[in-house]
Amino acid sequence: MSTPPPPKALPDAYSTAGERTADERTADEHAADDGALAWLRALGPRGRRAFAGAFGGYALDSYDYFTLPLSMVALAAYFGLDSGQTGLFTTVTLVVSAVGGALAGVLADRIGRVRALMITVVTYAVFTVACGFAPNYETLLVFRALQGLGFGGEWAVGAILVAEYASAKHRGRTLGAIQSSWAVGWALAAIMYTLVFSLADDDLAWRVMFWTGALPALLVIWMRRRVHDAPEAVAVREQSPQKGSFTAIFKPGLLRTTVFAGLLSTGVQGGYYTLATWVPTYLKTERDLSVVGTGGYLTFLISGAFIGYLTGGYLTDRLGRRRNIWLFALLSAVCILAYANIPDGANTLLLVLGFPLGFCMSAIFSGFGSYLSELYPTAVRGTGQGFTYNTGRAVGAVFPTTVGFLADSWGVGGALVFGAIGYGIAALALLGLPETRGKELV
Repeated sequence: MSTPPPPKALPDAYSTAGERTADERTADEHAADDGALAWLRALGPRGRRAFAGAFGGYALDSYDYFTLPLSMVALAAYFGLDSGQTGLFTTVTLVVSAVGGALAGVLADRIGRVRALMITVVTYAVFTVACGFAPNYETLLVFRALQGLGFGGEWAVGAILVAEYASAKHRGRTLGAIQSSWAVGWALAAIMYTLVFSLADDDLAWRVMFWTGALPALLVIWMRRRVHDAPEAVAVREQSPQKGSFTAIFKPGLLRTTVFAGLLSTGVQGGYYTLATWVPTYLKTERDLSVVGTGGYLTFLISGAFIGYLTGGYLTDRLGRRRNIWLFALLSAVCILAYANIPDGANTLLLVLGFPLGFCMSAIFSGFGSYLSELYPTAVRGTGQGFTYNTGRAVGAVFPTTVGFLADSWGVGGALVFGAIGYGIAALALLGLPETRGKELV
């Protein structure tokens, strides 16, 4: 492959007066290589704007996603649904998100990271709002599925956008910080849920929750003017004849990577979405907590998640991508088993254990953005990361549905144990993948 031209040789769309060249950015990275925020300084002005766009996009993606799980009890009562039907909401969202994520990855390789990112944000915002107008269960199911098209693509595209700006030394921490925005969106959704359900009747409140999903439109307006793809990555991608090719990620050189990365994503997300979908219902139905009480419990869970994302990003740079995932797969499985088997009446213990549960099940995700980006070459990075991450989402979606059907006989708490199986699958999948810490992307 020929050497990519320097940024100054690229079209004007990718250069801004007063911003640094690649050589100047590299010099800055060496000058400011240490300190808690070294990873942020190393991004440069343009990279920090890309970081802000991806952070905001993923936070609002999370917010729109959690409008459903938090409103699940009210929805079930309004439409007269059983546990299997409510579990199907999550499964449909995640299955369709696999399609959306794969398509977004291809778009990211063909039309650019930022353009693809804006398309995903608009898609999930429009259909989240549409859910609030659904007159029946079937219509809501369709709108929620279509919301999954945008939901599936946002993270993969945003993570690649930032990964291509980040230095190899700090990439884990940088992408871990992006991942932490999921907890920010989750917290915003929990706060909004508490306010809306305290002020409005349940039959209206769940609709209002979905209508607030229009917020991401403001982010898109800003991104159109201020965020651009990494120039070096654009140059490499445009020179490749195989950019955005599905067949390329299944050729002998990448087939093993694609298969095992898909299994890794399946295991981790199967465990995670089981908990994210059913913990609010578990607290409400089996622990008989009020709305405010549920918000209090989720505060511990979400706080642990936020700190877990940041800690996991640090550890994935220190320990390596594979060791970090192995460590937190084990700890997450242990937390699930402990969380689901707390004796009745031990609500204080349930509250306290929410923090380590949120910490462990989130820290495992921190290495995903850097790891999947490093497993694929620039020309098919979006395609590979979008396909494997979201295929894992689709297959992992079987877990919440299984919990839904088991809940009627086992109880939600007992059925949550099923999520621990996912983390076992993830640990085994790592045996087929290489370590990539320190790898340069362009």
